[in-house]
Amino acid sequence: MINFFSKNKFIFYLSNLILIFLYLFPGSVLGWFLYNDLNSQPQITIDFLISTNHFYAFLIISTLGLLTFDISNQFIYISIYLIFLSLALEVAHYFIPERSFEFSDLFGNLLGVLIILILFYFFKKNENSKT
Repeated sequence: MINFFSKNKFIFYLSNLILIFLYLFPGSVLGWFLYNDLNSQPQITIDFLISTNHFYAFLIISTLGLLTFDISNQFIYISIYLIFLSLALEVAHYFIPERSFEFSDLFGNLLGVLIILILFYFFKKNENSKT
């Protein structure tokens, strides 16, 4: 499976474009598609301290990124990119009409990235210690 993702970077790049489009669009494309209302945002699960929609989105994008760029010297670069992306997209909500910056969204973004980074770090560390 890891070999599949390393040969198909298209999946990661396309998912990034889709995420950026959905994130920066003024209004909710998914709400418009599902409810015919740009102001309604579909909710996957109940929010607790973080936005779960943002958490799931960055959990998926981080997993795809780390499976795609599985080379050890690229781990640092993809980690920096994912953290920067999660911060930049949420800060951009200050400037987009119909969107607003929220700390729960930012924490959801960062938590989704950090959990996957930690899991991959320990997986790689364990993999290296076996050889």
